[in-house]
Amino acid sequence: MKNPACYFAVILVLLSAAFAQQPAPSPGDAPAAKEDIQHLFDVMQIHQQTRQMMDAMMKQQSAMIHETLKKRYPQTSTDKIARADRLIADTVKDMPMDAMLDDMIPIYQRHFSKTDIDAMTTFYASPTGQKMMQEMPALTSEAMQASYARMQKQMDDTLKRAEQIVKEDQEKPKTAPAAPPTQQKN
Repeated sequence: MKNPACYFAVILVLLSAAFAQQPAPSPGDAPAAKEDIQHLFDVMQIHQQTRQMMDAMMKQQSAMIHETLKKRYPQTSTDKIARADRLIADTVKDMPMDAMLDDMIPIYQRHFSKTDIDAMTTFYASPTGQKMMQEMPALTSEAMQASYARMQKQMDDTLKRAEQIVKEDQEKPKTAPAAPPTQQKN
């Protein structure tokens, strides 16, 4: 996953619902208002948390990309790697975070009732909920470090397979397109 937007989606899902999963709202529950969900996001400090987690993930991803490039393409200059790093950093910095969070509101409204949102808000406002939110960036960073070797191996294996496919395609004899069959006249 080299796409920062994909990372953002994973982070947002983990932050907002992973530890507070509840069944879908029952028909008798009142729907959550936009303001209720915005309040939940504020209590969760989701904007700040997401930014911290994205930074941590980008740092880890950058290290993995550097290592892969050095192994696979040793001729890659440090200038090119630095340019790629700047591009990734700019992409993350320019993410329209507020608009993306606004996009999440109708999704929350479909899946959670007002009662659900109120319960999550109560949890995240509690000392335990706040501690969880404070620790989430460190948890994510440590989890990524713990899985780094596996991810690097997977990335290397994927690159090898991709290179093999390209090599096989280049070695295939190029044949002219077959001419359409001619019909015989009687």
